Amino acid sequence: MMGRGLAAVVVTLAAGAATSGAAESADEVFLREQVATYARAVDAADTEMAASVWSTTPEVSFIHPLGHARGWEEIKAFFTDVMGGMFSERRLTVKDVAVHTYGDGAWVEFYWTFKAKMRTGGTEITTAGRETQVYRKKDGRWSLVHVHYSGMPVTPGAAGQGF
Repeated sequence: MMGRGLAAVVVTLAAGAATSGAAESADEVFLREQVATYARAVDAADTEMAASVWSTTPEVSFIHPLGHARGWEEIKAFFTDVMGGMFSERRLTVKDVAVHTYGDGAWVEFYWTFKAKMRTGGTEITTAGRETQVYRKKDGRWSLVHVHYSGMPVTPGAAGQGF
């Protein structure tokens, strides 16, 4: 009889194969789970949950619309000061996740929608963008080492936009 944990892995692998046309490796499945945990950490502004995804070392980095966080302490502050400090409610939804592994390195690309309520005034906001996450496998464990996110692409010439 198959254990529940193994059954869950088989179901997950089957679901991944159904959506991508090919079976995903265990690393690819795990990295998708890391992205889901990352989104839950943003939703909860939870630094402990974020630390389960991120490498908590000084060389990690995070490029976001408010700046560039370098090192785990600055990234942790982003979760507490920005996510937890600016917003009373948060919901990060990811879609179109693409996982690429290359030895002990990997990158994940996806699009996101962020809905939140401002702590001061209660204004609701919705933003959308795209993100690239870079992972490193060390001692058999994948950890997030860099994030770069940006807004959605803008058509050149539209509404005064250009190159």
